Amino acid sequence: MAELAALAAAEPAAVEADEAAAPTPSPSTTAEKQKFAKTRFVANAGLAAGATYQWIIKPYRAGKFKKGAKGRTFALIKAGLAGAFAYNRLKAAADNAKGDPLLSKAMGPLTAGIESLKGLGSKLRKGEAGDADISSFDNVINGVKEAGKSAGAEVTDKVPSVSQLGG
Repeated sequence: MAELAALAAAEPAAVEADEAAAPTPSPSTTAEKQKFAKTRFVANAGLAAGATYQWIIKPYRAGKFKKGAKGRTFALIKAGLAGAFAYNRLKAAADNAKGDPLLSKAMGPLTAGIESLKGLGSKLRKGEAGDADISSFDNVINGVKEAGKSAGAEVTDKVPSVSQLGG
């Protein structure tokens, strides 16, 4: 028992010593943030575009979301996850765009469109999404791709795995 009490008393001092010895991270310089802003933007926007096309637009056009369609439930679940994933990656891409002046200017008008996608993942999962909802996803993705292209950051679709959708 005495050994446990001694260890418990020594623990806070050891933690403080470890924290004092650990190097403190330094923030990135403005030039570094700008250097990687386009790269991060392209990666995040590409993942959002790939997920949207693979698990929302393509199955919707194939009729997988209609009542009575074979595999409908699984398709809706994947679409819901893809919708939430795409929204998350688009928000990240919009944040990345702030690090590059040209990209930031091009993305400015799209932030409201990205925000409008917030609840679509849930709508898709419940099977309540319609033509207008699918079109809004497609339009926002295409707008982000065009903004990237105009700023010299070409966005290509990158399809994430189903496990990546779930987090």
